[in-house]
Amino acid sequence: MGKNNLTAIIMATMVEAKPFVTGMFLDHIIKKPFSIFKKKKMLLVICGIGKANAAMATTYCHTKFKPDKIFNIGAAGALTRSKKQGRIYHINKIIEHDRLNLKTGTPFIHKPSIIHGFKYAILSTSDKAVISIDERKKVSECGGELVDMEGASIVQTCKKFNTPAYLFKYVSDTPEHVKKLNIIDNIRELRQTSFTFFMDHFKSNN
Repeated sequence: MGKNNLTAIIMATMVEAKPFVTGMFLDHIIKKPFSIFKKKKMLLVICGIGKANAAMATTYCHTKFKPDKIFNIGAAGALTRSKKQGRIYHINKIIEHDRLNLKTGTPFIHKPSIIHGFKYAILSTSDKAVISIDERKKVSECGGELVDMEGASIVQTCKKFNTPAYLFKYVSDTPEHVKKLNIIDNIRELRQTSFTFFMDHFKSNN
């Protein structure tokens, strides 16, 4: 499959993506089946929440645009108190704690592409929001440090297309944050930080 020197960013929601759209002056080129923004060699896809949406959007992105590489950037919840709110981590391993291998009975493991020089974290991807203290503790027992609802599907799909997938997650909520509205407010406060991080480290290379 030929590539065309295009960088794609896949994000779950417009709440997370707004600074990227406005800060890079991206044009809204497609509204359905997914909201897609583009400017020159930069593409941003709003996939929606959950594994199925993430897999479909990543597949659509590949078949229509043939990206050279994909970034998944966005919010993640901390499963333990060791991961502090606002910090950004490069994901080096993903555990699907809610999808077990039928042969082994163990969770599926995914390995995203890695760029050296960043703080790493292990991500768990779930089809169910993990918010309460008890839920976070249970998921952490599988080895995850952060949790989202899209990362595993994006990496799994990118593997099918032989496309590097780089994941960077900022901690939007911790075991101290158990109300959904508070989490959304946290994302609005922190989303600019993720945009600045991307521009400082990667935009000059695109």
